[in-house]
Parts: sequence; structure tokens; C-alpha cells
Amino acid sequence: MPTEEPKEQAAKARSRESGWNTTPIEEYALIGDCETAALVSRAGSIDWLCWPTFSSAAVFAAMLGTRDHGFWKICPANSSAQIQRRYLDSTLTVETTFSTPDGEVRLVDFMPPRAKHSRVVRLIYGVAGTMKMRMDLAIRFDYGRTVPWVTTNAELRAVAGSDMVVLHTKVPVRGEGMKTIAEFTIHQGKTASFMLTYGSSLEKVPPTADPHNLMKQTTQFWTGWIKKNAYEGEYKHIVDRSLITLKALTYRPTGGIVAAVTTSLPEDIGGERNWDYRFCWLRDTAFTLSVLLRAGFREEALAWRRWLLRAVAGAPDQIQTLYSIMGGRELPEWEADWLPGYWNSKPVRIGNAASQQFQLDVFGEVSSALAQMPEAEADIRVSARDLQVALVNHLCDVWRNPDQGIWEVRGRPKHFTHSKIMAWVAFDRAIPAIASKLTEETDATRRKYLAECVERWKAERAAVRKQVCEEGFDRQLNSFVQAYGSKTLDASCLRIALVGFLPASDPRVVGTVNAILKSLVKDGFVQRYDTGQTEDGLRGGEGQFLACSFWMVTCLWLVGRHDDAKRMFDSLLNLANDVGLLSEEYDSTRNRQCGNFPQAISHIALLHAASAISGEWTPQAADDMSDIVPPSR
Repeated sequence: MPTEEPKEQAAKARSRESGWNTTPIEEYALIGDCETAALVSRAGSIDWLCWPTFSSAAVFAAMLGTRDHGFWKICPANSSAQIQRRYLDSTLTVETTFSTPDGEVRLVDFMPPRAKHSRVVRLIYGVAGTMKMRMDLAIRFDYGRTVPWVTTNAELRAVAGSDMVVLHTKVPVRGEGMKTIAEFTIHQGKTASFMLTYGSSLEKVPPTADPHNLMKQTTQFWTGWIKKNAYEGEYKHIVDRSLITLKALTYRPTGGIVAAVTTSLPEDIGGERNWDYRFCWLRDTAFTLSVLLRAGFREEALAWRRWLLRAVAGAPDQIQTLYSIMGGRELPEWEADWLPGYWNSKPVRIGNAASQQFQLDVFGEVSSALAQMPEAEADIRVSARDLQVALVNHLCDVWRNPDQGIWEVRGRPKHFTHSKIMAWVAFDRAIPAIASKLTEETDATRRKYLAECVERWKAERAAVRKQVCEEGFDRQLNSFVQAYGSKTLDASCLRIALVGFLPASDPRVVGTVNAILKSLVKDGFVQRYDTGQTEDGLRGGEGQFLACSFWMVTCLWLVGRHDDAKRMFDSLLNLANDVGLLSEEYDSTRNRQCGNFPQAISHIALLHAASAISGEWTPQAADDMSDIVPPSR
């Protein structure tokens, strides 16, 4: 068991008095219908669910507060039951087994692929003996703030404003203390079911459905989907689970992929580094597209790319870092001050002000993504080619400006090395993508214009690389650094080899890997940067950012340190919880996951590392390496 620090012991003592949720993040499993998702704990409690979409207000928000903020728990009346759980086959259906001296039951939780309504289905199977069970349901709309009006007819209805949640079950229920309670006994061979459905209070009550048929449909959906995975390497099981997780984070109507299903899970317990991640980040686009295409999921890759084209369409100077699942631009950040936060970690933020930051690296991500499948835009009336030309031409005018960087610091803008590298990527990917289509351009004036753009981009690309090699590399440290003129190391510089800015064999890449291993590794895992040395506008520290450690795995493999790469990769896989999920960061002091959960970029970086080790991925070669500045200069 992890050792608790005095601060953590005090927090736990206060939680017993206040009722704060202190369930470790890694004790949650994910269920979802590809439009929203819920988190269910090992103890059988759904403590987080936003309805009807990922970014809607939560109806269960106990994860960020107390039971008064909404939860749904089904468990044995005997609190000492032994617990085991797993995902059934290759699905997003969670099976939790409770065992006592008197019997054994299995709780099966899932969300069927959505038709008209979104549902959460919970089935209880009697496996052996008998067991007394209890269900507690507290529906709270508006992130736990609004107690609904509850009525019971053939079903239980909870209504507040336009929101309505309906409970269908044959088990007798009763009201008690602003909750709905059921106490029942499950015998061997018997089954009980509960189904919660979201709908509009302006419409008719959603009809019930056969929960067993819904389970069959759900199983067929997930097992049929993952069969398309083309990966056959030694990490097949964890690769499948990561891909299923990415699919669960995908908003099916638009193809957008949220960074996580939660908001404000702290990067440090009790700290203020708490952000809303229920949105779509552009910087995830290129890596996500690469992962999906390589695994054989072309349909999902095309949907994600269509979302991208819609989201960034418009004036190039208005491109944002992140967008809503629908591609919306307005994501105002505010605080839900009635929620005490996970382990009393305030504030609880809704929305994300980083959407208004200038972050240069997104141009590289978008340009790389647009270059991968230029034929995919015909059905949405947005020309990927024209959009790429407009964005990269705008980049010519702005890449010399400072920005907030990949980590979205809330301090002053800087000339971040990684940001400039991604500007180089934008030029490098656009040049061959547009040059290769010049012969297809029938308008001579347009063809001449595009040819001139390509030549301009080549000059800008060379200028970026020269500047980065001269200003972003510290000879004394023998490493690329966080920002021009800085002595601070930053794990984002590991991406230099991953994006093809320099080959992995370049001594500056090897030097950067070694410097980061020496100075940014804590307890075997890579930190983003030293929070004590970086002006990021925030107090306190954070855990180790898991994607950075996976980037290190890939870099170690590319520079030929295969044993070290596999050793670190296996250590990282051991951080996943019992159902294979990873959060944003890992707190090696408390031996706990931290940050929002499950985190898309953690699983994306995992997939890249697995592919590199299995020999299924290597960095994209630069369009032209002739302008590389030798390290001797």
C-alpha cells in the first residue's frame, strides 16, 4: 500500500467528516455510448456522468464532491465483500464480481450504442448462494446543484427544467433522504436489472427495452469494431484496450475526440492545476490520425479529419487550440464553486480558457493532419488543400512570435522550442502535399501562385530549423531546452525525433534524451518540466505526465537503446489500472494516478510506443534534410 503523507492523512480525516469522495482515480472503469461516458468504481458506484453529451452538465458529480452531488451505487449490503472486475471480452462492458461467505453476484454495467436515447444498464446476476443487495440513486442535475422533482408511476421519473431521467426496474424502490433506495436479495441463477434513460422533459417518457438484448447489441458493437485492428504485435491486449478507449472518447455524430471525459481531476491532490478536458485538442490530431490509420480504422480517421476541417475552417488568424465536440469555438471558463473538488482540490473549472491562447504548435499538428488524407474533404464542402495553404501562409507571418506553448502555460508568452519545431513541421508537411498536386491545377494563375507559396515555405522552413538549432539548443547542457535562452529542460523536446525535425541518430537528439533522463525523470517516469523552474503562472507541482514517458520510450527505441525502452514501457504499462486505463499523470509519491481520466493523449502515446517497439511505426521523414544545421556549428 502507498505511504500517506501528513497532508494526505489530514485530507482523508476531513473527508470522513465532510463526505468528500476519496475513491482513487484508478479504481474507476469507463463505460460509454460514443456520445457520453460514465465512470463506475470498483465498489459499484457511478460517480461521474454528463448527459446527454460529454460536455453537458453532470447528473452524477460525486467524483468532484460528495454523495449529495449525485451518484448511483449498486453493491452487496455486506460491505466486506471481496471484489474483482474486468471488461468482458473486447468490449466496454464492465463486470464486477462481489463474493461473500453467503454467495457471489456479478454486476454488469454498460451503455448501449445510442439510438434515440442514451441509457445506462446495470444487470445483477446471482452466481452462487444468496446475497442481500442495495441500490442508492441520487440524481442531481447541473453538476450536482439541482435536485430534481421525482415521481413514480410505472417507472421513476426525475425532472428539472428540460432534463429528464427515467429509471426502469422491476425491483421495488422507495424514496429516502432525497435518494431512491432499493433493497433486494439475489439468489443463484436469478437476475435483476436497472436501466436509467436520459430524455427531454418536453417529450414523451422514453420506452423501456430488454436489457439482455441491449447487452447483446453492445457486445456485438464493440467486438465487431475492434476486430478491424491490424496490430498483431506483442502488446495486442493493451493496444486493443487503448483503441477501445479512444473510440469511447469519440463523439460519434461529429468524429471529434475529447481529451478526457472528466473535468478538474487534479494534477496534484489539493492543488489548483485542475482543468476541463471534455473538449477536442488540435494537437492530438496528427498523432490520432496516424494511430487510427495504422490500426486500420479508416472510417474513424476520416470522421476525425472531417471534424478537424469543420472546426478550423475560417480565417487562419482565428485558429484555436481546442474546440467543442461540435467544433464550436466558445468555451468560456468558469468555476462551479458549490463543488468542493476531488479530495477538496479546488477550483472545479467548467470550460477552458486555453481556447483563447496563441499556441503555435497547433499549426504543425493541423498541417500534418491535412497532409495525411487530402482526398477526404469532398463531402463537406471544405477544401483541405485551400485551408492548408491559408494556414501555412498565415504561419509565415506569425511563427516568429512567442506563444503559450504545448503545456498552455498561464504565464507570459515565450519562444518555446517545441512550438518552433512544430512550425517547421507545418511547412515540411505542406510542401510535398501541395507541390505534388501542382500538375492537377488547371488554372495557370492559381498554379503559379501555389508554386510561389511552396518556394516561400521552403525558405521559411529552413529559417525555422536554423533558428531552433541556434537558439533552442544549449551547448553546455548538450540538449534542446524549453525556450530560447533558457537553461530549463522540457520533455516536449523529445518530439524532435518523433516528428522528423532531426533524425534520432543526430547527437543533439541523443544529448537531449540523455539530459532529460538525468534531470526530468522522477521514480522512473518523465516529468513535463520542473515546475519550480518554469514560470507557468500556477502554484504547486504535479505528477509525472504519462505521455512524456511514452515519448521517452519511443525515443529510446529510436536511438537504439531497446532494452531500456522495453523496460520503461513495461513499467508504464504497470501503471494502468486493473482494466487497462490511464489518466493524465502519475503521482509516484502516493503511487496513484492523477489528472483527468481516462486521458486520450496517454493512450495515443502508448499506441505509438507499442508500434515503434513492434516495428510498425517510424518517424515520418522530412521532405528535405539538406538544410540541417550540423551540431558543430
